[in-house]
Amino acid sequence: MDKYIGFPSKSEYPPYAEMYMMWVQKDGTLLHQLKNNFDITATLVSTFSKEELEHTYITGKWTIKEVLTHLVDDERIYAYRAMAFARNDSTNLPGFAQDDYTKFSDSHLRTIENIMAEYKAVRMATITLFDGFSEKALMRMGTADGNKASVRALGYHIVGHELHHIKIIKEKYLGI
Repeated sequence: MDKYIGFPSKSEYPPYAEMYMMWVQKDGTLLHQLKNNFDITATLVSTFSKEELEHTYITGKWTIKEVLTHLVDDERIYAYRAMAFARNDSTNLPGFAQDDYTKFSDSHLRTIENIMAEYKAVRMATITLFDGFSEKALMRMGTADGNKASVRALGYHIVGHELHHIKIIKEKYLGI
């Protein structure tokens, strides 16, 4: 059985994060959701051809490979923030320019197998990280880019952010 990690109150994350929190299950199954969502994402990605993975649904938007690389980058950053907050780091951690990160990710030069291997490694590290946090650590708060959040809220952010982008892929690329 997965460790119970309660869903955070609205005071544990900034208002902008609500757009991600609305997609998660609020039943304390963070670790299960992290495991399950990776499988869902990997299965969805496997349905696209090489050409489709490098195509945008409209000029100026990200390719599916770029979306996946963005998910990996975002997860690394939010997991680092969670670790820093859990360790009671009082530093106001910096934000990041997601469009620049994606622009310079060179996703178009990578194979989907390489991107998914990195995604899987990062996800397993995130699951292990959150599984190791004590109840007290999960409740610790910190600040990043001027926004306060708890450790557990950052974990749910990772889940909701992924679901947000999977929804966009399904709607914009698959029409479902």
